[in-house]
Amino acid sequence: MVFKCKILYLCTINYFWAFDHIDDSHKIMMPGRAMKIGKFDLLEIVRFGVVGVLATAIHYGVYLLLNPYMNANIAYTIGYVVSFICNFFLSNYFTFKTKPSVKKGFGFAFSHLVNYGLHIVFLNMFLYLGLSETWAPIPTYLLVIPINFILVRFFLKK
Repeated sequence: MVFKCKILYLCTINYFWAFDHIDDSHKIMMPGRAMKIGKFDLLEIVRFGVVGVLATAIHYGVYLLLNPYMNANIAYTIGYVVSFICNFFLSNYFTFKTKPSVKKGFGFAFSHLVNYGLHIVFLNMFLYLGLSETWAPIPTYLLVIPINFILVRFFLKK
């Protein structure tokens, strides 16, 4: 594949080398422009990760607190609802820089309904495979989070 150098910035504190493909399928990074990975803003992905870690910590923390006193699925669901509420507002204000609305709330709820279904399926699959109730949520998070990013971004950015 033929590459051409579009812009060359000397390396200083805030500048760096920037190259781009001729076909412009990848965006270049330069001061004042967001770095893109495909069509996704890298900083948006990082902010999603920060909010996701916080929401996952809330979810997992509530689950661990409640699990000794109730069924794993019920404890997991309560943790999910608590983290969902926090996640909705943080995703709007911090991750995607949008204002919450009823329409976005329904889209977010739909994406999380799909997400929740995937969580329960994978949680029970890992429990069935012999993982303990303490550890089964971990691989579940790893499988479901990327799908959640795409769904949430779609509903909050449209």
